[in-house]
Amino acid sequence: MTYQQFEALAMPLMIFGLVAFMGFIVWDLAKKSKAGRYGTLMLFLVLGLGVAAFVIKEVVIVVVG
Repeated sequence: MTYQQFEALAMPLMIFGLVAFMGFIVWDLAKKSKAGRYGTLMLFLVLGLGVAAFVIKEVVIVVVG
């Protein structure tokens, strides 16, 4: 396995791990702050838009590039 193959495999896995950890942090923040159902939804929605923007950017790079 070459370095490029390893990087192509490891990068998406590490990014997924980071996003999953960030989701846990948001869930824990909502739980500790007693945000309620609506507050928790808003936290995940707003912070999830950043993740969605990253995914969209990567898709656009693959499609255009």
